Amino acid sequence: MFRFEQLKVWHKAVELYDMVDALADRFPAKVRFGLADQFRRAALSVSSNIAEGSGRETPKEFRHFLSVAKGSAFEVVSIAFICRRRGLISDQQHEDLYSRAEEISKMLTALKRSYGS
Repeated sequence: MFRFEQLKVWHKAVELYDMVDALADRFPAKVRFGLADQFRRAALSVSSNIAEGSGRETPKEFRHFLSVAKGSAFEVVSIAFICRRRGLISDQQHEDLYSRAEEISKMLTALKRSYGS
């Protein structure tokens, strides 16, 4: 088992991607290659950076990747806001994404602190 597979935050990030992917599948064709793809990439980046960072040699490197993952979670929130404004997702879906991203962000901050400042 890889170290990242033991991290609850990684599992939550995978669930976030699953949610984004399912929502983006329903987007109209005119935004499928722009907004939908960026939405998916941002969500995928959260779990991917946690995984990549966990394989690095030093705590400093791992912390860097956790910061990148957190930035990607923020990007998901920003894109979700735009999607809600355009009527691509409902207020409830936006709220669900927001709360999941917020939880992941807090977990990443705590994990980063546990590896030093």
